[in-house]
Amino acid sequence: MITKGQKINDRYEIIRSIGEGGMANVYLGYDTILDRNVAIKVLRGDLSNDEKFVRRFQREALSASSLAHPNIVEMYDVGEDNGLYYIVMEYIEGKTLKQLLKKRGTLTLSEAIDIMLQLTDGMAHAHDSYIIHRDLKPQNIMIKDDGQIKITDFGIAMALNSTQLTQTNSVMGSVHYLPPEQASGKGCTIKSDIYSMGIIFYELLSGSLPFRGDNAVEIALKHMRDPLPSLREENPAIPQSIENIIRKATAKNPKNRYDDARSMHEDLLTALDDDRMDEPVYQYKYPEHETENTKRIKKQEVSKKDEEDNNDGEEDTERVATKVEDSEDFVEKKSNIIIIILSVVFGLLLLVLVVIFFIVPAFSHEKPVTVPTCEGEKISVCEKKLQALGLEVDTKIKTEASSTIDKNRVTRTDPEEGRSVKPGTVVTIYKSLGEEVYEIEDYTGKNYIEIQTILETKYGLKVTVEKKEPTDNDKEYDEQEIIGQSLAAGSEVKKGDSITLYIPDIIDKFPDMNAEGWSVDDVEAFCTKYDLILEKKYEETTAYAPDKVIQQSRAAGSPIYKQTKITVIFAKEPVGDIDKSDSKDDTKTDSKTDNKTN
Repeated sequence: MITKGQKINDRYEIIRSIGEGGMANVYLGYDTILDRNVAIKVLRGDLSNDEKFVRRFQREALSASSLAHPNIVEMYDVGEDNGLYYIVMEYIEGKTLKQLLKKRGTLTLSEAIDIMLQLTDGMAHAHDSYIIHRDLKPQNIMIKDDGQIKITDFGIAMALNSTQLTQTNSVMGSVHYLPPEQASGKGCTIKSDIYSMGIIFYELLSGSLPFRGDNAVEIALKHMRDPLPSLREENPAIPQSIENIIRKATAKNPKNRYDDARSMHEDLLTALDDDRMDEPVYQYKYPEHETENTKRIKKQEVSKKDEEDNNDGEEDTERVATKVEDSEDFVEKKSNIIIIILSVVFGLLLLVLVVIFFIVPAFSHEKPVTVPTCEGEKISVCEKKLQALGLEVDTKIKTEASSTIDKNRVTRTDPEEGRSVKPGTVVTIYKSLGEEVYEIEDYTGKNYIEIQTILETKYGLKVTVEKKEPTDNDKEYDEQEIIGQSLAAGSEVKKGDSITLYIPDIIDKFPDMNAEGWSVDDVEAFCTKYDLILEKKYEETTAYAPDKVIQQSRAAGSPIYKQTKITVIFAKEPVGDIDKSDSKDDTKTDSKTDNKTN
């Protein structure tokens, strides 16, 4: 058992536990030699006596340690201390992408693309080194305060020794991003990581997972057979080019996906180009659902070669494949239990479906009925249709916003129209709340780029940015600061409405960073050129030549706006011994208020 203060290899001091997994536990540690915090991953004690797990743990750690990339967590050390096998890696101070999503809900389009560009760049580097992650998910992506991401947990998550599909949260977490070929037992390739990245991209923009279910099996089956929900149906402001990237990455058939992560990265770079925003919907070249039966693990599939043998092709990346390796005992005890259970349960599920839809109706003489179309109809009409077919209507009618269905009319049913169900099935009706309405906030003082992104991607508004002369010329503004808006705070808008954001019309900055020593003529010429209001004052002094600048009211380099008032104090030659009570009368004030540019 690892305890606080314990030292590993007389170098790494344990500070506290920061995570537990099926194969290893992770601790925050302190490197006493290099004087830095590190993350220490320790192989579980019950697995440390298994030679195959130890070798796999070490080999995969060494493979990951060869990946030097700014978006991949750096491996520092691999070793063993009195039977304790450990990996020392870079400690990231930040949060996981999953934690960020829970806090924010959805990310802006620019934020999501930035994260995906980093993710695909890091994975392209890993794939170039023949390393497949196999468990990409927001929980395995750290994001620092400056926006840089770090990919973690290379190769270890898939070595879980789980005996039940729902045994650990890590398994349940992974199944939401599970590629169809992995769920059906066909193994992993580079394109499996691409599928997971597509699901992550979907979640960043929608704030939700595309497939949900009561258990891991149900979710995995949806990955295998259900089409991915359309992002543009939920948010039409998302460009078609973005949805095409997600469609291509999450294709059921790997042949329809990107060839590699680098291709996906390059597609992301141009996704917001004007000529791509409204491109045609990406069409699959190959059938999405192949007729091949679900693969089962058999004895003859077990590799009889030693783990240390070198193989060719994809077998050379055994650290990232899903095949088992050595003996029948290893197949029974150490193989990927998730794949076995998925295969078995899928077969049982098919058997149950056969019984439900064919055998039971044959004895009960109840034929399945088809859920009718109710979209756009009155609630009462839909209820009568359902009841006429022997279906039960859920007493609780649910609501949702709709831009196409009139208020209080039916938007859809659950089960959906066209679905074959048993008589007596309970059907839930959804009615329209009308078009969704949003309330405008006061955006004054905020960055217009950030606000424009939110209004366009999240609310579907048409945003125009215009420059405007500030009302307060004495205030200094940032070039990207919002100084006004066409719609007042509290105004209600819907998708497709327009709003204008106003930013300051900054003319220039002082060309000379220090106006001290300028003559009166120099200052007047400058104010005339930039249409400024000049107030001249004089101060008796022998320290400066007469009519030379002593001081200016606005700091050098400050933004300048038309009709900005600038007070400049010039030197004046002292005249005799003047009574101090009358000194104010000797101060000459001259205002230039109509310096217009010719």
